[in-house]
Amino acid sequence: MFLGVDGGGTKTAFCLVDRGGQVVARAQAASSYYFSHGIELVERVLGEGVDAVCAAAELTPADIEYAFFGLPGYGEAARDLPVLNATPRAVLGHDRYACDNDMVCGWAGSLGAVDGINVISGTGSMTYGERLGRSVRVGGWSEMFGDEGSAHWIAIRGLNAFSRMGDGRLPEGPLAEVFRRHLDLASDLDVIDVVHNQWQGDRGRIAALSRSVAEAAGLGDEAASAILAEAGRELALLVEVTRERLEFGPDETVPVSCSGGTFGADAVLEAFATELKSRFTHYELRQPLYEPVVGAALYAAKIAGIPLGRPALDALRMASGISASRGEDR
Repeated sequence: MFLGVDGGGTKTAFCLVDRGGQVVARAQAASSYYFSHGIELVERVLGEGVDAVCAAAELTPADIEYAFFGLPGYGEAARDLPVLNATPRAVLGHDRYACDNDMVCGWAGSLGAVDGINVISGTGSMTYGERLGRSVRVGGWSEMFGDEGSAHWIAIRGLNAFSRMGDGRLPEGPLAEVFRRHLDLASDLDVIDVVHNQWQGDRGRIAALSRSVAEAAGLGDEAASAILAEAGRELALLVEVTRERLEFGPDETVPVSCSGGTFGADAVLEAFATELKSRFTHYELRQPLYEPVVGAALYAAKIAGIPLGRPALDALRMASGISASRGEDR
């Protein structure tokens, strides 16, 4: 029995998968993103989730052969690693587990834990890839000075275009009216009050404005269309650098999958795919195979040296299925 844990900014998902590829039980707990609430949060959330998923399966943590915990923020504060690495031991009562960033869950789920690259573009953005036992992460440097091509990045550029239209520095297009309507602005300058005072610069609420940028692009706004196209190119660059750092050969096929709501904008996906092909002809875009929490369980089996065989993987895919191919936000 393998336990997969996919932490996130809004929730933490848990699932138990057996050697035959059956999802035996699932559970969900609160966010395990600890930077805002203290590192003690992690043990509490993991404890609640493990207890719940084991109860649903009528098992105990001792019955888990191996577990993988994908934790948000893991590796982004080196001083916290000893605590994060030790926390699952207190929850499971044994050492048959591994921890890493939750981006690994997205990669393992989308590609079935085989060599290749997953690019994530939700609120933030990054890539994670593996080849021949090596792993590489690119991007994910936070919305303050990174996360290129993400929903937050798109929204900030949309807000900049709106401000320029308001001043007359940029010809007004549909984006201006879309923002006015969505934000219920009495005057254009009220956008400052909304974003800074009412929202307090909230990362998620700002990122949600990327949908307004996509709406404006669909109405023919040139500035919005350019932002979405640039986002796609930035995401392709993340993949390209990941491929180079993993040292894929010039004739190797490089599986690539996309995760995150930003890819729901066709203009982003189209620009991304076009840019990829212009950089390297052997990229192979694939639809995600499994959801991230199932990917975490697959990765647990792989680390344990007992990877699921093809019949089990096929059974797992039929049983778990993904309802949307552009799944999780980071």
